[in-house]
Amino acid sequence: MRIRLLLFALYRDLAGAGELELELPAGATAATLVDAVRRRGGGLGRLPETPVVAVNQEYAPLETPLREGDEVALLPPVAGG
Repeated sequence: MRIRLLLFALYRDLAGAGELELELPAGATAATLVDAVRRRGGGLGRLPETPVVAVNQEYAPLETPLREGDEVALLPPVAGG
């Protein structure tokens, strides 16, 4: 199934793009997507163990099942001050 991945701030810089399309197997979860992104190598191989994700514009746990056409965003940590 095809999933649209959105990347922001640091993650966008590490990937060199703000958006990627990924092909994942049926039954994939947000964790499956994170693992697939890490395996692509490059800077995104350094994603935190449990990154913050949103599925279809709602925060979601990594166990969230994905469906064809879902939009997943990886949200980097935010520093304040």
